[in-house]
Amino acid sequence: MDYRLEVIGIPVSDVDSAKAFYSDVVGFHVDHDITPNRGMRIVQLTPTGSPCSVMIGHGMPQGEPGSTKGLQLVVEDIDAARAELLERGLDVSDVQQLGPEGAPGSRFALFTDPDGNGWSLQEIRRGCPAACWARTARSGRTHPGPRRILARPAPGTPPW
Repeated sequence: MDYRLEVIGIPVSDVDSAKAFYSDVVGFHVDHDITPNRGMRIVQLTPTGSPCSVMIGHGMPQGEPGSTKGLQLVVEDIDAARAELLERGLDVSDVQQLGPEGAPGSRFALFTDPDGNGWSLQEIRRGCPAACWARTARSGRTHPGPRRILARPAPGTPPW
């Protein structure tokens, strides 16, 4: 049986301001904005390319506004993603190297929504299989980046 995480609730104090922030500034697509009953409003938004959405609203038990931390948006090119968000007016931290230089998943940039819910951009370049990175780490060499192997390498040549 599959268990897919597809929607994450984010507590906000002002639904309209949060909707504008996530759609206009961060660039999420507004999937729907509904009021199923008098005391409830649900706005679902999805980041471009993501199978998982976020839900904001009122009348639902989501916790205190600003209490959600550790949400991550994974991107292929963190420098380009950060530049795009800065251009839209988002206050994004500088890119931080939080692991060994060149290791997958070790570059981050941080931001918060108007209520203080914490987000990060995480760069993961999908071009290099994990085994390739593991061999690089064991050898102590810096990985040169993804390459296509068009022919069988000569004996003793690293697999990348």
